[in-house]
Parts: sequence; C-alpha cells; structure tokens
Amino acid sequence: MATRKFFNKTTSILPWLGLALIIILADQFTKTLILGYYKLGDATYVTEFFNVVRVHNHGAAFSFLSNAGGWQRWFFTGIGVVAAIFIIWMLRAHAGQRLFAFALSCILGGAVGNVVDRLLHGYVVDFLDFHLSGRHFPAFNVADAAITIGAACLILDEILRVRRSR
Repeated sequence: MATRKFFNKTTSILPWLGLALIIILADQFTKTLILGYYKLGDATYVTEFFNVVRVHNHGAAFSFLSNAGGWQRWFFTGIGVVAAIFIIWMLRAHAGQRLFAFALSCILGGAVGNVVDRLLHGYVVDFLDFHLSGRHFPAFNVADAAITIGAACLILDEILRVRRSR
C-alpha cells in the first residue's frame, strides 16, 4: 500500500519531490555563484530598485536572532529538518491536491536549501536586494522566494477550499 502512494499516477509524491529538488538545486547554484564572485558586502547595481549583494544571515527571516551567539544555527537547522519531515508526510497524504502539494513542495525546497547553507557555512547566503526610495527590503535568496510563493499558495488553496465548501 505504501508503494502505491509513491508510484500511483494520481497520488505520486515523486513529481512534488522533483519540484523541491529543482528548487534546492537552483538555490544552491545561485548561492555558489554569489560565493564565488562576490565578497561579503559586495553589491552590483542592476536597476533603480534592485541590487545583487552578498549578505550572510546568521538568523532567520529578517535576521531574527542573528546575534544570538551561535546556538540559533542549530535551532533553525532543527526546525528546517522537522519541517521537511512533516512536509514529506503531508505530501504523501495529499499528493493528489495539486495546489496544496505545489505549495508544500516550494516550502520544502526552500527549507532544505536554507538548511544546507546552515550546515555548510553556518549562515544563509542572501543576495537579492530590492529597495525603494532608499529603503531596503531585507536581502533574500531563491529558497526564501520559494517559501514565500509556497506560503501564498497555501493561503490561496485554503481560500479556494472554503469557497468550494459553501
């Protein structure tokens, strides 16, 4: 019965794990480029609202706990691993729900991408810097973008689910 969940065409988890893997690879590839071509703090002006930079985030979103003394590396790594396990479990149960599974896959790929950074470097490499009128949004990366897209899709999925139930 467990093999049916992995290989049944309508409920297979493999396409969703494949999407997560593509996100992880894209995230790690772009971070490798930044680490190879930029020194910490380097920036390249691209447009009046976007720069490519090299920033190290030792914390979580918006540098939360970035100056906590080092323990946060393992704390956020643990959260990422637990989240990945939970998401895989959810994907197995809901692989046929396309929008929901897409959202989970995006979040999974992003979470694992950032966990890899924490394990390899001790920090997350951020490089996408959007700004307007001198105010900068915190720099982020492909993994963060995937997590954001996944979260937005989860919200959309829930809105659509509520509408269908009426």
